[in-house]
Amino acid sequence: MSSDLIVSNLPILFPLAVALYALLWCCRWALLHRQARTLPPPPEEGAAPLPPEPGPDRRFSRLDWIVMLAVTAVYAVVAFIGLGDDTAPQTYLHFEQGNTYALIELTEPQPITGVRYWCGLNTADYKLQFSQDGESWTDQLDSDGAPGMTQKYTQLFRWNDAALNGDGDPVRYVRIVSGAEQYLGEVVLYGADGSPIPAEDLSPADGCEALLDEQDTVPGAYSFLNGTYFDEIYHARTALEMIENIWPYEITHPPLGKAILSLGIRLFGMTPFGWRFMGTLFGVLMLPFLYLLLKRMFGHVSVAGAGTAVFAFDFMHFVQTRIATIDTYAVFFILLMYLGLFLWTTEPPAREKRRTLWLALSGVSFGLGAASKWVCIYAGAGLAAIWLVYWLRRFLAEKKAVRDEFLLNVGWCLIFFVLTPCLIYYVSYWSYAPSQGIDGPFRLFNGDYLKMVIDNQSYMWNYHSDLVATHPYSSMWYQWLLDVRPILYYLSYPADGVTVSFAAFNNPLVSWGGLAAMAGVGWCAVRDRDATAQFILIGYLANLLPWVLVSRLTFAYHYFPCTLFLALAIGYVFAELRRKDPRWRVSVGSFAALTVVLFAVFYPVLAGTPRTDAYSKIFLKWYVDTWPF
Repeated sequence: MSSDLIVSNLPILFPLAVALYALLWCCRWALLHRQARTLPPPPEEGAAPLPPEPGPDRRFSRLDWIVMLAVTAVYAVVAFIGLGDDTAPQTYLHFEQGNTYALIELTEPQPITGVRYWCGLNTADYKLQFSQDGESWTDQLDSDGAPGMTQKYTQLFRWNDAALNGDGDPVRYVRIVSGAEQYLGEVVLYGADGSPIPAEDLSPADGCEALLDEQDTVPGAYSFLNGTYFDEIYHARTALEMIENIWPYEITHPPLGKAILSLGIRLFGMTPFGWRFMGTLFGVLMLPFLYLLLKRMFGHVSVAGAGTAVFAFDFMHFVQTRIATIDTYAVFFILLMYLGLFLWTTEPPAREKRRTLWLALSGVSFGLGAASKWVCIYAGAGLAAIWLVYWLRRFLAEKKAVRDEFLLNVGWCLIFFVLTPCLIYYVSYWSYAPSQGIDGPFRLFNGDYLKMVIDNQSYMWNYHSDLVATHPYSSMWYQWLLDVRPILYYLSYPADGVTVSFAAFNNPLVSWGGLAAMAGVGWCAVRDRDATAQFILIGYLANLLPWVLVSRLTFAYHYFPCTLFLALAIGYVFAELRRKDPRWRVSVGSFAALTVVLFAVFYPVLAGTPRTDAYSKIFLKWYVDTWPF
């Protein structure tokens, strides 16, 4: 076979090889699991009885700390590299109303070939006007005659280029007239040679200094590294509005996720690094908690370490936590609520205080999650199902002996899963209140505060239930299962044959192998009545099945919570292989290693690094028609 023929078939061979590996990996476990169900023959008369199989050691050891921190640290370095610029204009000229203007005078007349500007809050078109004498002004318009300098909601907190008439006449004065109350961060003028005109050659009118004081922040070209993209135009903006006590633009989700996001802005400024910092940090923090859950589930350092690495280098986890949206916080709290409930189900009943603590962790996490995004309520339904299965097991095994314990637990659940979440949710609107004139330490008891919260619930419900929209990268729930349709977040062509883009989707091995593992977990949950398998399966279905009933626009990132449970299902198979397969190190290690290898191969479409079209065609185009890169 010629080398050209091999290269031309690589886009087919790569996905087939991964799919075949995932299938064989799961089939090996299924075969071993079936063999293990056959009881061994009894020992011969007079022979010593078979020793009991040692149980897993779920205690946290020094080796656990080393492995957990190592995986977390490696991922943290990878996640924070190339996250975004830590510089951007921080001072703004505030146009308090429409028809007010800012004036910039050049030291000498010269042609202006470009105007680049950084938009702040509020939206309206500007009038961009040039003049030679300060009396006669020429409006700068685009090719359709529309204003050449705009500030639309998609342009906020990013660099934009104004459309100019291009007559080439020398300009001495530049005037920017506001269309409404709005904030403008910085204006950079480009001369005849296409280079920025030095700030010392520009003289702003009194009060307009903020437009020229951060000229060094202007980039050579716009990219995701120096401005907002996708839903950051909503959530990063809302986070700043919460800081500034301005009624937020985006109120289609509860406030807590955006309040957490705002902490990064407080630390690092209204910069791409600042508004993405907290999401990336929470993505890193997921890993030690997932490790703890895997260790408590399966009791082995190797299983917990490999399972955590699989989740860490899943594409969805990496991409989704590096964008300033609120899904990261929802998934983080889903992880915590299921961790708390699993610890409660596995803690001996005699340790009532510790069990109550784990139940409180689960309930508080549920409240924090619901106050971040409503998808956590779906996950909460899974908690209720697991709780019910747990008590059914106890009743069947111990009957009336657990009645008093059950009634006490119902009381704790009402506190931790009803009262506490409602209180957290209500308090989460704290930072919305000042923009409505509701201030002071007792604002929670203000009737206007209560009305604000209730009105927002009605608005959110109506928005999501009535939403009718289309999007070129939308997808349905059944497409998520096999990674069919990623959502493209960013796309640019910096040079011929070179593309910069990235998308949210799952690592194919995690998607395909995880789905096969989940099928095996489902079998064990039903056939073997395995409590851990039931826990994983219920968690997965609770986060997936509600989307089956949703008819509105959906995207691949809605599958992100399910990815947690795919990792747990893979960990379940890892633990089974470790217990039953003499070559388990190869099976477990190769799966984790291949996950990391695929992450490295797909890194350009995860982190937005430049790649050639040839690279995309050979290595990345697995679904030719539906993978948009």
